[in-house]
Amino acid sequence: MAYHLKKTFNSFCLFFCAVLLISTATGQSCQGKCGEQLDTCSCHSTCGSLGTCCPDLKQFCLDVSPHSGSMLGGTDFALLNTALQKTDTVLCRFKASTETEGYVDEDGVGHCISPLLYETGWIPFEVLINGVAKGWGTWLSVHHSKLDARFKITLVNATQWQYYGTPNTGGTLQMTWNSSLIRAEKVDVELWGYNETGEPYGDSWTAGWRYLYSVGRAVPNTGSFSFIPSPAKDPHWRWEMGSMRVSPSSSTEGQRDVNSLWSGAHALAWHLEQLFRDDSARWATAKCLSWDALEERLPNFLSEIPDCPCTLAQARADTGRFHTDYGCDIEKGSKCTYHPGSVHCVRAIQASPKYGAGQQCCYDSRGAQVLTGDSIGGSTPDRGHDWGAPPYGRPPRIPGLSHWKYDVLSFYYCCLWSDNCHYYFKHRPSSDCRTYRPPKAGSVFGDPHFITFDGSAYTFNGRGEYYLLSSPDKGLFVQGRTEPVKLENGTLAKATRLSSVAMRENSSDVIEVRVTAHPNTLEVLKNQQVLLFSEQSWMDLQGVFVFSATPGNVSVMFPSGAGVEVRAREGTMTTTVLLPLEFTNQTKGLLGRMNDDPDDDLVSSDGQSYNASKSSPEDLFHFGSTWAISNETSLFTYDSAYLLDQYLYSPKHDTEFVPAFSLPENPSDPLWSDMLKICFGNGASFCKYDTLSTHSLSTGNATISAVRSHTALVNDLAPVVACGFLPAPARGEKRGSVYLEGSELAFSCPSGQMLFGSPQRTCHESGHWSGTTTHCVSDNMEGILVGCVGAATALATLLAAITFYNRKLKSSTLQFPLPSCLCITLETHLFTHAKALDQWLMDIRQTYGLSKLCT
Repeated sequence: MAYHLKKTFNSFCLFFCAVLLISTATGQSCQGKCGEQLDTCSCHSTCGSLGTCCPDLKQFCLDVSPHSGSMLGGTDFALLNTALQKTDTVLCRFKASTETEGYVDEDGVGHCISPLLYETGWIPFEVLINGVAKGWGTWLSVHHSKLDARFKITLVNATQWQYYGTPNTGGTLQMTWNSSLIRAEKVDVELWGYNETGEPYGDSWTAGWRYLYSVGRAVPNTGSFSFIPSPAKDPHWRWEMGSMRVSPSSSTEGQRDVNSLWSGAHALAWHLEQLFRDDSARWATAKCLSWDALEERLPNFLSEIPDCPCTLAQARADTGRFHTDYGCDIEKGSKCTYHPGSVHCVRAIQASPKYGAGQQCCYDSRGAQVLTGDSIGGSTPDRGHDWGAPPYGRPPRIPGLSHWKYDVLSFYYCCLWSDNCHYYFKHRPSSDCRTYRPPKAGSVFGDPHFITFDGSAYTFNGRGEYYLLSSPDKGLFVQGRTEPVKLENGTLAKATRLSSVAMRENSSDVIEVRVTAHPNTLEVLKNQQVLLFSEQSWMDLQGVFVFSATPGNVSVMFPSGAGVEVRAREGTMTTTVLLPLEFTNQTKGLLGRMNDDPDDDLVSSDGQSYNASKSSPEDLFHFGSTWAISNETSLFTYDSAYLLDQYLYSPKHDTEFVPAFSLPENPSDPLWSDMLKICFGNGASFCKYDTLSTHSLSTGNATISAVRSHTALVNDLAPVVACGFLPAPARGEKRGSVYLEGSELAFSCPSGQMLFGSPQRTCHESGHWSGTTTHCVSDNMEGILVGCVGAATALATLLAAITFYNRKLKSSTLQFPLPSCLCITLETHLFTHAKALDQWLMDIRQTYGLSKLCT
């Protein structure tokens, strides 16, 4: 094998050298062809590791540093590997339409300034040197609140900024920034405002970002600035949300797209008119009422957003559809400014299809959902999804800013600056979880072992590239690559491990996650190009989101709600796929058919069925081999001589590799006693196999940990029964705020009021509440109720007697006729509090054929 690899490597070296000589001779160039594979050389991102790059690759296909910045613009990024003259002009054109002026620094390196972009994700750009296109690249535009703190202005004591002018809030405001990111000794400190104008959801609805005024001119660029704000003049104070900007004083006041830093969007309490400072509650109430009137005219978006998970455990486990809300994160101390009483919130990842709306779900320390019907800190849906929504560019799909305009600023009006939350919650009520259905999970781990979506467990130790999941009708494909395990002595074990997974949904970017030579570190590629998470942990890509907070954890989220979690542990890769129930009977591959029936999980590509617990290891090996992919369907990257030789130019399933289907258990083995200490309980057989096949306790420990993590995940995602929200009776009180099976609610009325209905109600397994609706009725209504009930009982008795008498006279021509109309005297206002009695009397009318029942 070693000789074979050496021979192959030498042949590739000769081939690549020939390619370079030919490309030089033929003069093929990367100018305008970045990302392409040419006839004699390559402008593709994989060419570096393959040694096939065209000579002018770096001249035209630009690397930049930094590679990301705020979507508000102003980031100065260098065009690496450029050698320009100081007198050269640099023009940077983003998305073929938005242009900014660049410059050449003292070392001859070109620079671009990122522009204001009402969207997030990778933005293509080209660079014109002296008016001629000379370079192409991509730039990562980032949501202003997701931007790493190193790259934005920090508002010290943000609460003070946003409550300034309300009772007991004033004084000096302070802001800080990284001074090295502004190339100037003196800076201007400016306020910019945001608004959306035009007819909502119409063609005239547009976003506006405007310079308002400077609060500091020619300020030393020390990274800190303080000031005491004064009320703004008309019309500036009418801009009620915006951001602070710091930019070089050499620029014109309010000049767009210059080197600058921004704060996050915030409520501009500190600059509002004097009337706000005179009586902030009265001012905010008027704004709240205006917002309420606007919401009455706008279309209702609530019906198209998903229900929330029922529990905190479900919310944190359903990573394909929900992601942590950066404003209320239990991992960061649960500082939930807008949701007091909550410890963690999540947001639905995808915006609603028609209105671009979002869902937010918050939970308390018990793990129960917090609802606005019970608390000001409850979950609230959003007219504008906080993360925006494709195609971006227009309201209400502007990332962050549309959400602030319609959902956050109004919360300040109605709840934080005044006591009018009932108006806000009328339009932003919490969604409960009655229609929520948790996803199903399937996992691949160890050497490698599989747990299907329906819970079957088996081992497939093939070597090659296979379909972990194939769902043609849904357009989702997840592929896995396996390679032999290398032992500590350098030899290869008769077992394999998962080394890479690649995935795509419909026309999304292809995402590949693979192990690296560094322990517990994963590498992520987008369309065969390596993604760097050194600056940002979240990336908005084409048809997919990717999140990686640490080098060993990667989360991939698709529009269908499917999610893929990849973890690196002890030299092994664990991959978990989460699928919503819409994928039922739509899956094939090594993770099985998802339909809640473990007996039909394993079906080969040619339709033959296998049983995970009854089929032999050899039969399961044959089953797995049928799910090998082809070069035509492969989503993988082949960017080394090893990958080309062993996978691209070799069979996708290596028939020459035969694993050890079982291993003898030898108590005299030096690992035996320590192995038994870690390999017990569910997954013990997998743990033992991996320990013995790799001669590694750490590998066995990683396997048993993966099994336990999967078990915990399945438990967290277990369905629960929800009965739905019940309010307290009018003027009464409710004790309890959990609405799941087994939960009990207690109702009471204040002094002078009588409770009518059930004082306690229990959520049953059927999803329905016990008892009847509870009302609070004035004490002086008690006599009326008793009298009415007595009168109604007498009426029923009379009608029953008449009916009985008529039946007795059925054969006679003389009958006592039933009245078509019967009048009784009742207090009509009673029915406001006794709808059950009203329904009962209606039943009497229908039962006895009365055309009218007067009261």
